[in-house]
Amino acid sequence: MFDLTIENSRVTCRPGETVLDALLRENIDIPYGCKAGVCQSCVVQSLDAKPPETAQGDLKDTLKSSGHFLACQCHPEQPMTLKLSKQAARFAECTVAANAPLNRNTQLLVIEIADAHRYKAGQFVNLQRGDGLTRSYSIANIPHASGTLEFHIRRLPGGRFSAWVHAELKVGDAIWASEPQGHCFYLPDRKDQGILLIGTGTGLAPLAGILADALAHGHSGPIRLFHGSREHEDLYHVEQMRALAERHPNFSYTACVSSGDAPAGIVQGRANEAALAAHPDLSRWRVFLCGHPDMVRTTQKQAYLKGARLADIYCDAFVVSADPAPQS
Repeated sequence: MFDLTIENSRVTCRPGETVLDALLRENIDIPYGCKAGVCQSCVVQSLDAKPPETAQGDLKDTLKSSGHFLACQCHPEQPMTLKLSKQAARFAECTVAANAPLNRNTQLLVIEIADAHRYKAGQFVNLQRGDGLTRSYSIANIPHASGTLEFHIRRLPGGRFSAWVHAELKVGDAIWASEPQGHCFYLPDRKDQGILLIGTGTGLAPLAGILADALAHGHSGPIRLFHGSREHEDLYHVEQMRALAERHPNFSYTACVSSGDAPAGIVQGRANEAALAAHPDLSRWRVFLCGHPDMVRTTQKQAYLKGARLADIYCDAFVVSADPAPQS
C-alpha cells in the first residue's frame, strides 16, 4: 500500500488498486472514461515520484518527461504527490525586466522569475495583473539560461490585458506568473529527427523558444521553420531568424504573407500550406503547430495524413477572441 497526496488530502492506494480506483473510492473528483488507457481522460501528474512506465502508455514524450500518467493504468510502486488537471495553478510575483515593441502591434515582454529552471521554452503560463485579470501566453526563450521568461504579446481590439501590457506596464512593475503548463516543448532525444515548426502571428513565440532549445542541445536533424502573417508589417524577428539560418546549416526559415504583395525573400501564401507542400512525407518528423486554432486543427490532420505520428505532433492553438477568453 502506498499513500497518494493531493493538496491537503491523503489517500492510501490498496494492493491491486489503480490510482483511479483509489481516488474514486475516496470520492475525489477526477475525469475518466474507458478505464482502459485509451481515452486518456484520467491523465494526472506526479510531482515527485517517477510513475511506472506501463502507466504512461502512448502519452506524448513531453508529458511523460514531466511526470504525467494514466490514473486508470497506474499501480503505484512508491508514495506519490499528485496534481489533478482541475487544480488551480499557483502564482509567483515577478518583475518586468523589459517591455518593447516587436512590430506595430506586438510587444516583447520579459519578466524576471525566481525559479526559471522549472519552465521550458514553448510551454505557456498564466500571467496575472494586480486586480486578478489573467491571460495565457507562451514562453519564447530558454528560461533557465537567463532567469527570465519572454512573451510576444499582440494587442487585440478590446483586449484589456494586452492593452494594459502595451500602454501601461513598465519596467520594474510587478506581474504574477503561474506554474508552467502545456507539453509543447523540445526533448533532447532523437536528435537526428527532423523538426517542422509552423506558426502564425505570435505563434512564433513558442516556436522561437523550441528552436533555441533544440539548437542549444545540438540537434543534428533538419529544423524547418515556417512563420506566416496576413500582412508583411505583422511579421517580426525576420532578420534574427535569417541570421540563425546562416549560423546553423541544419536550420532554414521561411516567412510567408497571405495578403497583399510579398516583398523579396518572403513567400506569398499561407505558412502551413507552404510547409506541407515542401514536406510530402512527415513519417520521421516532429511537428509543432502554434497559432490560429483553424490552422492548427487543419494542419494537425494533414500532418498525420502525411505520415507524422500523433505522438509527434505538438499543438498550441491560440484563442483569438478578445475578453473574456485568454489568448496568446
